[in-house]
Amino acid sequence: MTDLSRVLDHARIAELPNPYFGKVRDCYDLPATADQPARRILISSDRISAFDRILAAIPFKGQVLTQMARFWFDHTADICPNHVLAYPDPNVVIGKHVTILPVEVVVRGYLAGTTSTSVLTQYRNGVRTMYGHTLPDGLRDNQVLPTPIITPTSKAFDGGHDEPLTETEIIAQGLLTPAQWADVSAKALALFARGQKMAAARGLILVDTKYEFGQDAQGNILIADEIHTPDSSRYWIASGYQAAFESGARPPSFDKDVIRSWVNERCDPYVDAIPEIPAEIILKTAQVYIDAYEAITGQTFVPDTTGATPLDRVRANLAPYFV
Repeated sequence: MTDLSRVLDHARIAELPNPYFGKVRDCYDLPATADQPARRILISSDRISAFDRILAAIPFKGQVLTQMARFWFDHTADICPNHVLAYPDPNVVIGKHVTILPVEVVVRGYLAGTTSTSVLTQYRNGVRTMYGHTLPDGLRDNQVLPTPIITPTSKAFDGGHDEPLTETEIIAQGLLTPAQWADVSAKALALFARGQKMAAARGLILVDTKYEFGQDAQGNILIADEIHTPDSSRYWIASGYQAAFESGARPPSFDKDVIRSWVNERCDPYVDAIPEIPAEIILKTAQVYIDAYEAITGQTFVPDTTGATPLDRVRANLAPYFV
């Protein structure tokens, strides 16, 4: 039984400089010194966000996502360098300080999705040319695309909405140079191909995923944030895909919407106060993340239960970075 008290609901550490607190991550910027470049401390809390608000803290969620991203960073470094410098704690990454590129790169291998800008929603509405790609007639829901495509969007840093883009618009608007876009798109497709191949070996289908690229001080393009985690990617269970596709049902997947669905059935989550979420829903969600980690990586998840609390452990492991 997962201990509901072993949660990292925040990582606000006064001894660390230049804080930035996001919905899920608590971050600190370490300034450059005579012998060290500028770095960023990224601490993945156990908070879970939906409906533009924090719903709960899920035991070990931050560790699961950090270690899964670590697995993928390690297995894709030959394709694209990443921002990682060190892992001083299971929930923590020390990364190069990068400038995130203003284009969010989503790679899709299937006609899937639920949002208004997803390729499936647009296709159902009769749109055939989207994001600079033209799809053939006759495709069915959740069908594999003739070839994986990149569906880029603007990255709204100010809380606005991301907008669909084409390659032509990206270059015309000066968001990226032609050389940068060529580099980013080639890396994204290669990363996705590696992810699909490794997922298939685990009995999974990597359906689509989101990448965030950044530039370091030398102008090199790196993959940042996370990669191929259940929070940034859609995975289906391969053994159940064909039957679901033929019947028109949604293919079996890691159901990360346990909490989202529970809340949505009980209130308007954008307006109302969130009702207290029962322990069994919290535990079920924690198990979904652990199951996903083990299925995707092929490794047994080993929770780190050292320290009086997770925050005590993180503080101790980050003490060398205190100012």
